[in-house]
Amino acid sequence: MSSPSPSGLAPWAWRRAGALLVPAPLCPAGASSLQQLLEDIAAAHVEGLDLEKSWQPASLATKAWALLGRSPSDGDDEELRLAADNLRVELAGDTVTYVVNRNLNVSNHCVKHCSFCAFRRDAGEPGAYWLSEAELAAKAEEAQQLGATELCIQGGLNPLATINGSQLAYAERLLELLQRAAPGIHLHAFSPQELLFFAQQDGLELDVVLERLQAVGLASIPGTAAEVLSEPVRRVLCPEKLSARAWVAVMLQVHHHGLAATSTLMAGHVESPADLAAHLLTLVALQRHAWQQKQAGFSEFVLLPFVGEAAPASLRARVGRDQPDRSAMLRLTAQARVLLGPWFRNHQPSWVKLTLAGAAEALRWGCNDLGGTLMEEHITTMAGATGGTYQTPQALENAALSLGRPVRRRSTLYGVGR
Repeated sequence: MSSPSPSGLAPWAWRRAGALLVPAPLCPAGASSLQQLLEDIAAAHVEGLDLEKSWQPASLATKAWALLGRSPSDGDDEELRLAADNLRVELAGDTVTYVVNRNLNVSNHCVKHCSFCAFRRDAGEPGAYWLSEAELAAKAEEAQQLGATELCIQGGLNPLATINGSQLAYAERLLELLQRAAPGIHLHAFSPQELLFFAQQDGLELDVVLERLQAVGLASIPGTAAEVLSEPVRRVLCPEKLSARAWVAVMLQVHHHGLAATSTLMAGHVESPADLAAHLLTLVALQRHAWQQKQAGFSEFVLLPFVGEAAPASLRARVGRDQPDRSAMLRLTAQARVLLGPWFRNHQPSWVKLTLAGAAEALRWGCNDLGGTLMEEHITTMAGATGGTYQTPQALENAALSLGRPVRRRSTLYGVGR
């Protein structure tokens, strides 16, 4: 018997999420050359593009594990890089894109205790903060004056962020405030975890939350809080967070409301190739479902390398490094481009986590986008990232031009930017 849906989630979305969530494969495919794996994966994606036919991304799971399990000792990294780069050319062309945006991490007060997070604080604890409405308005106005076309708004799950006891009312006022301060700016706001938190705290259906937020300017959703969509990994990293199935269910409802969303993967910690295969193929399953329903679906995929410098000692010891392994993350960048295939045109590295030089190198491993200027960033920086918190448009453009690639400014959803 199917388990009942958590409060706030639509029963249909919970049921569908159970069907779409790809489990980690039990064993990899038998020994195959890289070329054979690439051909088999590409052929399967072509088959899946016939949306009228039955096709399950899970059918690729063992081959995905075999691809993701390849290491430098296999001696075929350059072949993998070229395959990913050629697919990037086919799907996205040579032009590198970026958006001028500002990141607003409203508060780090949070009720959850994720093992990897150095951002969250309890109210009154050293390092805790909560930006005032005046500060938020000033930051939004300044961002627009500097050419920003997007505000990316995320924060901790702050139990005190209410108006008359309502989390949703506070979120609505926040979006209204930012729209007044920066008229017409694109509001890219609230992770699936935040959206479900609003619904559950207020005793509302998620559909109501989405409808009310759209009415005050919500335009798209950041697909964070996904981490790795595999429960054994989530039990280590974020046991208090929404489950993998709940994340998928929230995203189904987001797509149902016509909202585009980004998708993410946080990798380089305790996950296995099987866990990565489950995550990436679940994203394919969600994207295929969205296309079948003629919905916007995901606008991009963003790989988020794990930064553990400020993580708890037990997790740091288990991972064995404080900063990302750049070579491993570049390899995963290429593997993700191949496994996400035609379903994800836009791939973006994180210059905050990899540094701008590392992100520029990722443009040779399957990426076509450099993300945003951000202007400020707290979540990853507080974890110990060394990439900085702000890149000027010129710096991002120079990174692309240094590779001989054309570059253009874009909107949040990949239209032509100002």
